[in-house]
Amino acid sequence: MVVDCDPQCNLTGVFLGDIDADEYPFESATPLKPRNIRDAVRPAFESRPYMIEATELLESDKRPGLFLLPGHVGLSEYESQLAVAHELSNTLSALQNIPGALHHAIVKAGEYNFIDYALIDMSPSLGAINQNLFMTSDAFIIPMAPDLFSAMALKSLARTLPKWAEWGKKASGNTILRSADYPFPDVIPKYLGSTVQNFRKRSRGGEEAQPTKAFKKWFDKLAEARASDLFTALKGADMLLEDEIYKVSNAPTDKFLMEVSSLDGLIATAQELAKPVFSIDINVDTQHRGVIADNYQVKINDVRDIFYSGADKIIKLTAAF
Repeated sequence: MVVDCDPQCNLTGVFLGDIDADEYPFESATPLKPRNIRDAVRPAFESRPYMIEATELLESDKRPGLFLLPGHVGLSEYESQLAVAHELSNTLSALQNIPGALHHAIVKAGEYNFIDYALIDMSPSLGAINQNLFMTSDAFIIPMAPDLFSAMALKSLARTLPKWAEWGKKASGNTILRSADYPFPDVIPKYLGSTVQNFRKRSRGGEEAQPTKAFKKWFDKLAEARASDLFTALKGADMLLEDEIYKVSNAPTDKFLMEVSSLDGLIATAQELAKPVFSIDINVDTQHRGVIADNYQVKINDVRDIFYSGADKIIKLTAAF
């Protein structure tokens, strides 16, 4: 299942596609049967007299076995409360159920629906919700783009993740949080790899297409920041797998798990169809023909190979857990 924990709800929007609705389709009719992540954790955050229940999931009509745990813009309303609970739950038992609530809600929904993998979409911030989600997950992937801000973000993560790891160790070892209705898990998330997207590439002399010169500069800067600042921090925080696991998974840490170049108008088409780019049928789903259709088909085939290869690496990496 994919879990939308970004209050902007873009992941949920991708599932819904181009809908025309006056009301959000995943509002919960009763708090005892939640239909989104915000309502799922309400018992903990609002001290309701009932337990967290499994969230109703939405199965994709285009990919059987793929489920969505819908997001909700109201999840952001719990940010400040969660931040307070992170700081004071070790001394105030009234807050003890909050730090483990998100993790419990996701696990509960997964177990109820026999889910193998839960992929959590987080917002691009370093707030309390992301800190909580990150430090209660088994593993993580860092997405980025070849630009100045991603290079800056890697250095910011290098400073932040060790602090989160130290907090996570204290939280999982805290007696009050261990005895909560929703215990804080004892887990150290492991780095699976990083992805890069939204760049242009060009083939020279019949060779395999490579990022253009302008983007290659940022590829090099990202690699430098990853190899120095980030990996030093991850190693110190015990967030790296054994070297052999990366090797046998064909996922070396000095390479990206996936490199997805610019997809141009295919992104808008995919959003309208509520399907991934690599599943677009040019002849059926679009009106493109001729050279434009041929060029788009090359991109579709390329991104399909990239995603299948990336998924295979992730499956092998997570087999270590």
